[in-house]
Amino acid sequence: MTLSYGVGETVWMHPPVHRILGWSSRPSNLNLRRNVWRLNQIKQIVDSDIFVNGEPAISDLNTLNRFPNLLFANLINKNGTKIGSIADFIFDFRTGNILYYLISRSNPRIPGSSRWKLNIKSISDQQPGLVFCHEESLDDFVLIKSSIKNEFYKKGKNLFNKFDDLKSIATNKLEDWLEDEEIYNKKISSEDDQLLNNKINSDVKSTNYSNNRDNDPWI
Repeated sequence: MTLSYGVGETVWMHPPVHRILGWSSRPSNLNLRRNVWRLNQIKQIVDSDIFVNGEPAISDLNTLNRFPNLLFANLINKNGTKIGSIADFIFDFRTGNILYYLISRSNPRIPGSSRWKLNIKSISDQQPGLVFCHEESLDDFVLIKSSIKNEFYKKGKNLFNKFDDLKSIATNKLEDWLEDEEIYNKKISSEDDQLLNNKINSDVKSTNYSNNRDNDPWI
């Protein structure tokens, strides 16, 4: 006999050792009862369906909310600033060990946003609702999944960087051209001055020669 026990809702984990113990499912939207499953009850996972063996333990949402959980906790960098939130995790369902967490920049419940990889070794401390890491920003983590917004941001940033590079090249060429123009103008001005001086000297010599002829009594 195959029975449906509802949709998986809350993970049951042991944060000190980063291990998954089980999860709970919700029978219906109006039912406050929750079905709690052990991890070793999993027999098969097909796409988004989990096939389990045995009966669940019965609990309620208030009790489950008191269990420690790192999901949706704020990620704090080494400077004490929030840089993201714990959105998800990847684990080995045979042992329950969490391999690494996934970080979201904004609301972790929003689907389709970017995800960064947070290794267990990067975690320096953890408290209810807070996870502390050794890194300074999300750029220090490996990007696992990029959203359309992030791709647009990266392409736009690359475009602006290329524009800045082109602007720098154009500025350098303009400065070189202005320097060459200044040198050329100085050279032309120097040549003009030299020609003018030569002309003046020539005129002076001609005038002196003419004056000498007029004043020479032997001519």
